[in-house]
Amino acid sequence: FSFGDSESDLGDFAWYVKNSGKKTNPVGTKKPNRWGLYDMHGNVWEWCQDWYDENYYEQSPKEDPTGPATGQFRVTRGGSWCDRPWYVRSAYSSSYTPDRGSSAVGFRVVVPA
Repeated sequence: FSFGDSESDLGDFAWYVKNSGKKTNPVGTKKPNRWGLYDMHGNVWEWCQDWYDENYYEQSPKEDPTGPATGQFRVTRGGSWCDRPWYVRSAYSSSYTPDRGSSAVGFRVVVPA
């Protein structure tokens, strides 16, 4: 996790299956990570720009991998309100395509300062 290795602290930082009430919750109501970013674990999966390839990290650079150049699905990260702790870890990613609607997937709008 971005806050350390202890699953016992997860409820302070994330909405997940044990504390979400089976729904999404208001953004920013849990603690931020050390960079001041909220909801990097749980609440909704973050739909990312990166293409998904389940084998990519086996041959990728160890530092700052950029992901595959093309693909069929995009990466999702962070887990959601309906997931167990394993799936809301920073290291876990999955795939997603926008033709599958889901209340457990969203995206983060980024604007340069």
